[in-house]
Amino acid sequence: MSKNKRVNIKKIVLEHIKNNSKEYVLVTLIFIIGIFLGVMFINNTQESQITEISTYMNTFIEKVDNIENLQSMILIKTSLIENLILALILWFFGTTVIGIPVVFGIILYRGFCLGYTISTIIVIMGFQKGILFVFSTLLLQNLIFIPAIIAIAVSGFKLYKSIVKDRKKENIKIEVLRHTIFSIVMLLLLCISAIIEILISTNLLKKFIKYF
Repeated sequence: MSKNKRVNIKKIVLEHIKNNSKEYVLVTLIFIIGIFLGVMFINNTQESQITEISTYMNTFIEKVDNIENLQSMILIKTSLIENLILALILWFFGTTVIGIPVVFGIILYRGFCLGYTISTIIVIMGFQKGILFVFSTLLLQNLIFIPAIIAIAVSGFKLYKSIVKDRKKENIKIEVLRHTIFSIVMLLLLCISAIIEILISTNLLKKFIKYF
């Protein structure tokens, strides 16, 4: 990719965020609240449940160490399908006025899952090992995954506001088309996230597995 194209893409992205800054702040805040709830939830988890999770994580690490190339392709397919379903759900509910609370609920839940997962890992492994595990397994794909789902949610929220303000069928059709095209672009990013999760993060975990 040429330097000019990279500059143009960066300019378009920054302009998009600037024009929808309030929506991005709101959706990001919902995601952060989800993370906070996930962290708080692990603090109230019983010791027996922590032990079960610890056993599951040890089993997971052992399985990762034995993953072959064929299994990796199966995992990529599974991850791609999951991300496709997520994108379709966010897109669909984003096109309906009554579906926006569902979109926000999904973002909240995703934040909760991330907060719960990270805090659980740190509680079980300790801070240093936990942070290393998080960086090797969760960081890379989530740098793409999180902004992509937030962007789809923002696009749906923007469509919702457009429908409320302007009920002309032609204008609504144009906004739905924009939301659809934007969601497809974000879906491509979610697919990249899925590939990174299996091919790169899994291999990183294999390299660091001896430290766990």
